[in-house]
Amino acid sequence: MKHIVIGVLIVIASLGWVDRALAESLSDRVVTFPQWQHLPTVQAPDREIAFPQWIAGTWHVKSTLVDLAAPLAPDIVTPGFEGNRASLNQPIEFDVRFVEQSVIKTTGPIPSTANQIVVDRAFNGLNIARAYLGDNFVKSVTVNPKSPNEQRTLLQGDRDLISRITGRNTEQPNSEEFITTELFQQIFRGSSSPYLNQVETTTDYRLQPSAAIPETPTIVADQFTAIYLSPQDPQYFRARETPVALYRYRLELFPVTAK
Repeated sequence: MKHIVIGVLIVIASLGWVDRALAESLSDRVVTFPQWQHLPTVQAPDREIAFPQWIAGTWHVKSTLVDLAAPLAPDIVTPGFEGNRASLNQPIEFDVRFVEQSVIKTTGPIPSTANQIVVDRAFNGLNIARAYLGDNFVKSVTVNPKSPNEQRTLLQGDRDLISRITGRNTEQPNSEEFITTELFQQIFRGSSSPYLNQVETTTDYRLQPSAAIPETPTIVADQFTAIYLSPQDPQYFRARETPVALYRYRLELFPVTAK
């Protein structure tokens, strides 16, 4: 199965690792790819990521895999990695959207309501999964109403992918750039033995100064996906926090005009 960016958390190996991780910003992480030796620093996913206003709306995305690596090959290679080589420099297109959501703020003495821009996870997850796997193979994508950090992708043949967000972080270096990172625990079910792993998706969004020029993207992004072994994996202690697969995508976002 191809890897889907739809995205037991951090095992702390030593206090030295904690110091290195806390010193690393998301900007640092982006520029050091693919030399990643540990998981990113994240916070508990107690609220959705609040995106800048300029990303609100529906977008047509061209996603191109531009680089991939298996740092621990040939000893450890994830399923589907070699097959993904055929996708290098082959654009995949789909729509995504970011919507306004009302949230209750409790930071002041009196709770208040505010609006923020968040990702439409069910809409985006379905479009991305079908773009990569095919309309007939992907039946549905749903977000658990009781646990909004859990998403289920139902696949053909009574197989499914359960994805649980276990941590996230954001950084805004300037008014026209926004970086996010999320960690997921993924469980593929439907075979004799479910397959578990951890996935990091780090995305660096940038608003383009040439947005008014026809046929140019309004937003571009570099998206990095790292696959880590789950602590339940027999080879986990060989890999620990070293990713076993790395992918880099170039994203171009074009606004979809409402009809």
